[in-house]
Amino acid sequence: MRSYLEFEKPLAEIEAEADQLRAKNPPDDSPDGHALKSLDARAQKVLEELYSDLNPWRKCQVARHENRPRCKDYLRFLFTDRVQLAGDRAYADDTAIIGCLARFEDRPVMVIGQEKGHDITTRVHHNFGMARPEGYRKAIRLMDLADRFHLPVITLVDTSGAYPGKGAEERGQAEAIARSTERCLQLKSPLLSVVIGEGGSGGAIALASGDRTAMLSNSVYSVISPEGCASILWQDAEKMREAAEQLRLTAQDLVKLGVVDEIIDEPPGGAQRHQEKVIENVGRCLSKMLAELTSKSPETLQKERHARFMAMGDQRL
Repeated sequence: MRSYLEFEKPLAEIEAEADQLRAKNPPDDSPDGHALKSLDARAQKVLEELYSDLNPWRKCQVARHENRPRCKDYLRFLFTDRVQLAGDRAYADDTAIIGCLARFEDRPVMVIGQEKGHDITTRVHHNFGMARPEGYRKAIRLMDLADRFHLPVITLVDTSGAYPGKGAEERGQAEAIARSTERCLQLKSPLLSVVIGEGGSGGAIALASGDRTAMLSNSVYSVISPEGCASILWQDAEKMREAAEQLRLTAQDLVKLGVVDEIIDEPPGGAQRHQEKVIENVGRCLSKMLAELTSKSPETLQKERHARFMAMGDQRL
């Protein structure tokens, strides 16, 4: 069943009418058949118009869409011979972060991703993609393992931010995020990151401080959510639209700023309507970025990674 965003209401009305006709299974040459074709054409035109020039707030809505492909979907379609690895060997296993040894195009890799879940049961199980300290310590452990065996690391970022609960803070949330970010920067193996939905605050940076960062064209990546920013600056969370404009959180803005290297295309309607196509696009991008990095020595990777982050912010919008 389709789920529509607020700005997609005109499309919802057309597609609802088309679905009613489609349920009758009319012959193509019948009046209802011709009407159905007309409605489908109108729906496609409206869809393309709606997605032709999304503003930052609408991109936030699309990035959070409940039907977007999640980390597990990418794992299932892009990686083979998966062996999931659990636990931080200190406290617990955090299900908000999934880590596994796998093969990408028949090459061994370490995959670490944030999983939000698809329905209420899986969202609660994965804590809505918000990792606790043990999640970031698990990521550190897996990066250590990847370095030991010279495996490229691929991270899939999709979180509104690290979990801010009392227990997480008591167990050292800030320190765990800092250590994970530090480990990313110290890796001797290539580290590729893709923002597949939301890239929120330090919870995202802790997995994305690598050699190459790509973003889906309707994803967002920011130091804070628009609602959080509006609450701090204007003491009014309802000003999230203005905050989204000022945060420069879209893939297009971040490429200009030098924070992101590549934008991965989403067809009109977003990844939620074209899951397989978008996953294929992500696979091609990963293959390209991996080919660029695998021939480089560990010393070169570390040197260029350091230079990359030191240069961020030099470019202006």
